Amino acid sequence: MKAMVFAAGLGTRLRPLTNDRPKALVEVGGKTMLERVITHLADCGVTDITVNIHHFGEKIIEFLEEKKNFGLDIHISDERDLLLDTGGGLMKARKYLDGDEPFIVHNADILTDLDLKAMYDFHVEHDALSTILVKDRQTQRYFLFDHDHRLKGWINKKTGETKPEGYQYDPQKVDSLAFGCVHVLSPRIFDALEKYSEALLTLSKRIEDIYISGKTVQLNLLTDKMMLTKMNNCGAGDSSITLAPDGKFYICPAFYVSNEEDDFGTQCI
Repeated sequence: MKAMVFAAGLGTRLRPLTNDRPKALVEVGGKTMLERVITHLADCGVTDITVNIHHFGEKIIEFLEEKKNFGLDIHISDERDLLLDTGGGLMKARKYLDGDEPFIVHNADILTDLDLKAMYDFHVEHDALSTILVKDRQTQRYFLFDHDHRLKGWINKKTGETKPEGYQYDPQKVDSLAFGCVHVLSPRIFDALEKYSEALLTLSKRIEDIYISGKTVQLNLLTDKMMLTKMNNCGAGDSSITLAPDGKFYICPAFYVSNEEDDFGTQCI
């Protein structure tokens, strides 16, 4: 079994603990979160793990070397030059994950005793594109499922924002469940992400002018105009526009939800 551990986050909400280390190396009960996630994956039958890195990425490399990769086949997907978010991170790690079997995706800051092998087997049994871990708990942001447990949308109940754009939220037709940051994906997801990425790149070619002034980036599109006030990971619908160190702009796909017309067959568990 294969898995990918997302360990590239900036850990801003854990400051000052992450001022000198990546979030994945913050200790809980005397062990780093990364160690706890990796050993749990191994206990559930995973033997091949890809770890993406960004913030203090070299410390994760050193940690894994010290631990002799926990006796597993571990690959590093290096995002130190450009943080790629979820969809972009998956695409960069594709060479390690693609093939004829599903793989587990697990955030490094999620500690659980969930039987991941049972979740994996559920995914295989239903031949789903994606099976995601969700829970009925209080939060602001929810995935929305129909009564057949198929993912239909996303909502921020504090702001009223929904995804996909224009999605009409009807609480009588969907169940609101919080994402647990663990999922099982079929390699078929790469074809879907590739098509999405190509569509975004087509859109990016329609950028007429780019002006950079201080910490403000203005994108004048032929059809739209928007002001992005952050230099990195600026929100743009279901994607992010990122200014890389080489001065170029990259549009990174974000892995979100399917819609009625393009239903990816996502299952919840």
